Amino acid sequence: MIGKLQGVVDYIGDGFVILMVSGVGYKVFTPDTLSLRETVALWIETVVREDSIRLFGFKTLAGQNLFVQLTGVSGVGPRGALSILNTLPTDTLMSAIATGDAKTITAAPGVGKKVAEKIILELKNKIAGNAFNFDATADTGGSALPDLLAALESLGYRRLDIVDMAQKLVAANPDADVARLVPLALKEISGNK
Repeated sequence: MIGKLQGVVDYIGDGFVILMVSGVGYKVFTPDTLSLRETVALWIETVVREDSIRLFGFKTLAGQNLFVQLTGVSGVGPRGALSILNTLPTDTLMSAIATGDAKTITAAPGVGKKVAEKIILELKNKIAGNAFNFDATADTGGSALPDLLAALESLGYRRLDIVDMAQKLVAANPDADVARLVPLALKEISGNK
């Protein structure tokens, strides 16, 4: 099995790159943004099917581990896992799983509520067990995070645009309630425009 490839990005396609390694071009599907002629090292996950062998590459070992865990969930194949990882940053996805936030996961194309709930059900304990090199001791806010997200969404903000900021606010203010967090969030949002 191929564990890691280091080479030069020779071609960028739709969801894949051709990585030149010692004169051999490997077609590697990746959620990571790469540049033409960039030298990269990618952790490789090989998926063998009856009719194909595909290589999936990740800049980080945590990204590869998350891909493996996602494809282990029934109903989530390599394309679905790649779609999720293309849409959601690794930390956001792991936090959504840990907090049971199915709505954030459904932001990925092709992922419905049932699949998102299945991902949470099957992977939540693994997140808590630190299977993804995720800091399970980091407090994502218990009930404050979902309430803050709901409040901001009711004001018209898209969840994908606010989830990272909301997580950081809740972690920085662990004892604050939603009434205190909403003005802080609005101030943060207005400062970013």
